[in-house]
Amino acid sequence: MINILNSDHIDLHKLYKNNHKEYLKNEPFSHIVFDNFFKNEFLEDVLADFPKDLNKVGINYNSIQEKKNASTDAENISIKTNHLISYLNSYKFINFLNNLTGIKEKLIPDPYLWGGGYHELRNEGFLNVHSDFNIHPDLKLNRRINLLIYLNKDWQENYGGSLELWDRKMKHCVKKITPMFNRVVIFNTNDFSYHGNPEKIKHPEMISRKSIALYYYTNGRPNEDINDETAHSTIFQQRPNTNDEKSKKIIYKKLFGKYYARKKVEF
Repeated sequence: MINILNSDHIDLHKLYKNNHKEYLKNEPFSHIVFDNFFKNEFLEDVLADFPKDLNKVGINYNSIQEKKNASTDAENISIKTNHLISYLNSYKFINFLNNLTGIKEKLIPDPYLWGGGYHELRNEGFLNVHSDFNIHPDLKLNRRINLLIYLNKDWQENYGGSLELWDRKMKHCVKKITPMFNRVVIFNTNDFSYHGNPEKIKHPEMISRKSIALYYYTNGRPNEDINDETAHSTIFQQRPNTNDEKSKKIIYKKLFGKYYARKKVEF
């Protein structure tokens, strides 16, 4: 497989060795940001293939908690983008993620891109702070890692859409990450990894905020990662002094029967 990484990041063994400790210690939960992660010309092609009509061909989310467009259909993703996803789902890269994050259970990619794939926020778009769904509804695996790839040229913080990482008690935003082109964010996801991009997009030229998301799973997870034993949907939180609305926990039991997140699936 052709290496699509920037020359500074080709040696994945060296990359995880140099960043493992930082990943674990970063607050408010384990994460890391890599800039210029891919070869620039390769990611330019990926950006050129990004659907210009995602609002028509994709899924539209429009509620009090989020307003965004997405496409999770792997068949509608371009050849170049599929090449990108194939690399990020390869043994070589997943082994890097296991080493970087220190997760003991073997990470498993999602070829179905449940909730992942293309994401877009046009002007007035937003995604309130939340913790993610914790179990893959089809594979019944535990969600452990988010990987976000940003595709936004010359993006400024005042355009909105920065990724916000919040503390466990939802008292304050610990870190803001501007979604700049060729920036990759990797972070642990559990019942307490509160994150989102709640500030509405206000680009002066009406250019949308574009990204690609991939999620990685394991068969079983540590008890300290979860708030209770039920498989649940995305749970939105309320920021202090805002009109954000919290969402009730939607249990997935009706989707695939009684399933407990702390247990492994027996094959």
